[in-house]
Amino acid sequence: MTSNLASYAIHPDQTKGRRHKEPAAQARTEFQRDRDRIVHSTGFRRLEYKTQVFVNHEGDLFRTRLTHSLEVAQIGRSIARVLALNEDLTEAIALAHDLGHTPFGHAGQDALHECMHDHGGFEHNLQSLRVVDQLEEHYAEFDGLNLCYETREGILKHCSKENAQQLGELGARFLNGRRPSLEAQLANLADEIAYNNHDVDDGLRSGLITLEQLAEVELFERHAVIVRKAYPEINERRLVHEIVRRMINALVMDLLQTTQQRIADQKPHSIEDVRNCGELIAFSDSMRAESKALKKFLYDNLYRHYRVMRMSEKAKRIIRDLFDAFMQEPRLLPTQHQKKAHENLSRTVADYIAGMTDRYAMREHRRLFAVEEE
Repeated sequence: MTSNLASYAIHPDQTKGRRHKEPAAQARTEFQRDRDRIVHSTGFRRLEYKTQVFVNHEGDLFRTRLTHSLEVAQIGRSIARVLALNEDLTEAIALAHDLGHTPFGHAGQDALHECMHDHGGFEHNLQSLRVVDQLEEHYAEFDGLNLCYETREGILKHCSKENAQQLGELGARFLNGRRPSLEAQLANLADEIAYNNHDVDDGLRSGLITLEQLAEVELFERHAVIVRKAYPEINERRLVHEIVRRMINALVMDLLQTTQQRIADQKPHSIEDVRNCGELIAFSDSMRAESKALKKFLYDNLYRHYRVMRMSEKAKRIIRDLFDAFMQEPRLLPTQHQKKAHENLSRTVADYIAGMTDRYAMREHRRLFAVEEE
């Protein structure tokens, strides 16, 4: 497969390597090895019980961070194959991109960032990198998963200049205005394709948004008209699936066509060319506008729905209560975290809370604050 890669793709034998030197794997490329380490990590398993939009206990069919990450990986691999990019690297980045997410989705992240305001803040992309670099505890010779530079680069898709200055070569591109690999750029947009379209599906399944409301969204309604015309007797569940799959395909095909044209125009021949080029993996202007309109609709009608907002406020209270309790009395932390708390209390508390699943955070909150016994 590596012989079919484009000259500007990341080739496994050209990796900048790992932070800690290791013997090469006998039967896998370096990026296959990264992917496998991510899949077997503790952080990846915890994604099964972390919120995408709906808190985990609200229903078995709603997406979680785990199912979302798998969907991102599928979309990313499919596009990478057409573009002759490194599928294994794309998949590894996609599977790891949400490892640093807190419980309760963006509400949890916002609350933890507020709590950490005077301690350096909290940002889930940086936390994902922290998970794979430091917090996973599997190997005898090093902390973290010791992933390749290119995988770590893709995980860190956003970074403030202040944090970038502390990350050496990995943070330099944020300071110098350089681009990451095409595989990293692709994983980022595959994430957007997945969450926008699948949040439509979950929103309709939950009853918080309706087909009538979505008729206002051009990207959705255009495909709804096609499906209804082709299948006039179709039931709603199948209708929604047929519309969503067509929306995803439209976004993927637009991204492919736009990217292929940009590559033809800018003519990158190597990864260094990619890093110095303008944005290469992209939607057309018209599709970008339609995607933004869908995202705005979801923000206004789903993410800000009063039922979602009520759960979000509960989630924020849980995060704040846990943070304040552990900061005021570090001996409330589990034993394995107390030693680290002596070195950096606030960051240890943030690491502990960020690593919680939704249900574990709720259980820990009850243990600390409920008067009645469980």
